[in-house]
Amino acid sequence: MFLLESQLAQKIVNRTMGITDNNINVMNQSGIIIGSGDKNRISKIHDGALLALQRRETVEVTEESSKALKGVKSGINLILKQSEQIIGVIGITGDPNKIRNYAKLVKMAAEMIVEQANLTEQLQWDRRHREEFISTWITGDMKKNELLDWGQRLDINISSPRVAAIIRFRDSSHPMSLHAIRRVVELLEYPYRDNLVAVLSMNEIVVLKPATFYQGEWNSDEESKRIDRLLIRLKQYEITDIDIALGHYFTGDQQVPLSFQSAQLTLQAGLNNNSKKNKHLYDELRLPVLLSPLRTSWQAEQIGKAFEQLQAEDKNGQLVKTLNALFQYHNSLNECAKYLYIHRNTLRYRIKKIRQITKLDPEKLDGLLELYVGFQLKKGSK
Repeated sequence: MFLLESQLAQKIVNRTMGITDNNINVMNQSGIIIGSGDKNRISKIHDGALLALQRRETVEVTEESSKALKGVKSGINLILKQSEQIIGVIGITGDPNKIRNYAKLVKMAAEMIVEQANLTEQLQWDRRHREEFISTWITGDMKKNELLDWGQRLDINISSPRVAAIIRFRDSSHPMSLHAIRRVVELLEYPYRDNLVAVLSMNEIVVLKPATFYQGEWNSDEESKRIDRLLIRLKQYEITDIDIALGHYFTGDQQVPLSFQSAQLTLQAGLNNNSKKNKHLYDELRLPVLLSPLRTSWQAEQIGKAFEQLQAEDKNGQLVKTLNALFQYHNSLNECAKYLYIHRNTLRYRIKKIRQITKLDPEKLDGLLELYVGFQLKKGSK
């Protein structure tokens, strides 16, 4: 049931007093004045309102009859309803014969204000619970039957294919303003695209987007284009200091939690690889994302030793730069030499040095692969 509170009651008074010059009081279901043009009357019991509530109808009080009532002046007291439920009384002070024409208009205006407030409250309730549902869904801790029940209550189809994206504001020491966060959420929700959006913190928003399929296969290209369009729109509102990471699409009961995890790891890998870039896609960062669980293991320590040794002995960074070129050009010595602007013999000398330091041969697949994985793990641990 809707409860009439003092803040809304005073709002009704302030707005409806523009219709008439007479004082207006708003009383709750107990007949207590909770809003008034005369502040001295607030919190006092209004006998006229009690009569109206008891009779469930309008009560007019003349100057003569007001003498027999407590806390009452001449006027008209009208029942306030919301969805056919009595929620209080609105009283207009003055001679009933003179203010009768205004009374129904004031009552109608008051009930419209109540209806608008109730609708706003319902929308806020819906958003609050949707965000709570999304925040719980992405953790993967809820059983399927609980998800189904909660989703049905909120009109959310949990079986609909979705992929997770994370939007993070970069400067965590200065959280974004509520206005900026609301603007981002509005751009994600309107025009309607069936995005499920939840604000996880003052610096992070998660979006569960409908998955886009091409010839039966999930395709991140369209989602990437949508991210580009979103970044352009955000720039128009001077919101630029952000990162957006798109995760991978999974099937099965854990599709959303796994997609969210992949988006989290994609964001971290993207920041480690290129902090200047603000769009990070799982499809472009698959290897560092898939290697990320290794970083705290003894296997990662062993794989990374050779690359760490190279870094330690490469005082001017030439050997690491050469190794990166070998990665980039798939061990093509001609292409690497061109890229580095060095003679092929110089390149061979550097490869020899890499081999001596790391005890791995970068000209062989297994040696290059171990160095590459070590390089990726080193970047991921920044």
